Amino acid sequence: MDSILKITVNDPKKLVRVVIPDMAVNTIMLDFSVSASKVTDNKERQVLKESVQKVLSSFVSELKLEYETEMSGGGFLIVLSATRGTFITLRGFPQGIISVNIEYYKGDSDEHLLSFQQNRSLDSQLCFAMSASRSKVFPPIRRGAQLDVYLSSSDERILEYDIDSVVFEENSPYQKVQIVHSKSLGNLLILDELQNMSERDLIYTETLMQRGKEDYRDKEIVILGGGDGALLYELLKEKPKFVTMLELDEVVLRACREHLRGCCGDCLDQLKGDNYEIVVDDCVKSLDKMIREGKKVDFVFGDLTDIPVSTTPQGEVWDFIRLILNTAMQVLKPNGKYMTHGNGASCPSSLKMFEDQLNNLKVPVEYKTDRAFVPSFLEDWVFYQVWQKPLPN
Repeated sequence: MDSILKITVNDPKKLVRVVIPDMAVNTIMLDFSVSASKVTDNKERQVLKESVQKVLSSFVSELKLEYETEMSGGGFLIVLSATRGTFITLRGFPQGIISVNIEYYKGDSDEHLLSFQQNRSLDSQLCFAMSASRSKVFPPIRRGAQLDVYLSSSDERILEYDIDSVVFEENSPYQKVQIVHSKSLGNLLILDELQNMSERDLIYTETLMQRGKEDYRDKEIVILGGGDGALLYELLKEKPKFVTMLELDEVVLRACREHLRGCCGDCLDQLKGDNYEIVVDDCVKSLDKMIREGKKVDFVFGDLTDIPVSTTPQGEVWDFIRLILNTAMQVLKPNGKYMTHGNGASCPSSLKMFEDQLNNLKVPVEYKTDRAFVPSFLEDWVFYQVWQKPLPN
């Protein structure tokens, strides 16, 4: 099926519909564990190679040997070609691992080279031919496609989504902004190739704001970031006194206003309402102004960048996180709270580094955490609630 991409042009409200052909190189990967002698022993290796090629020829026609070599340090590499411009690489590692990669081009009207059942059957027959102790076949990986369905988890595991179209794409002065459609998630906001918010992610917002655990009625609130509008929309339901949202990227606001209304409702339609205002500016400048004016609020939400996954708490992003934490604490009332998201629960070392920063702020603080499984992240996410440590009596 063709995908539809809407690309903004000079007039931000004018959209051009472009058909994206569903074309990609598909890669089927199989791997097997065998006794090391099947790779290192000349006689056994020859029998294995002949057996593998015989099985492959029963699944793909016009199989032809293109290249074969012995690898330094042991092992071998074989390159085969087959029908439909298919290339097959067979790699033997001296440790007893055999990898088989099958690559072929699939256009709009082409069928898959091998069906799901054929993949399973190929895996089974190759496993038997090699006398392998273990095997694994992966679904086809689509490479070079115009429609990208792969994102990554917080700890850099590959995730495949059921994305079927791109509904918005534009490079802002700050980042690449996309909204794609997923069959199971609805519309999904992606910023610089990282999933941010989908129409099925209410649990993210409710855990961030600790719905049912915190009272926002008649409270003054500042949101740092939050351009998708989801947090603002949910907070306004709690009847706060006033919410100020500080978002730098106007493109994110516009994209979500048009295509993520399942999250933001109508709260992005106007920059100012009876009890809220959206300020399109650098949140650090706005916080500094609040400090100069002596303004204090009940809650500050840090809905900005995630905690970095890094070996040390050094670098530009960590510097920004420390700046935001120290600055935000200065605009909170003595009993106020700073609420923020962290990172995936699978990144404990990065979360620990963030907690180390909390323990070394200019203002002594206490904190607690919560976590929730976020559908569009496909993993558990950790959230923080931070407040100033009470002064001793």
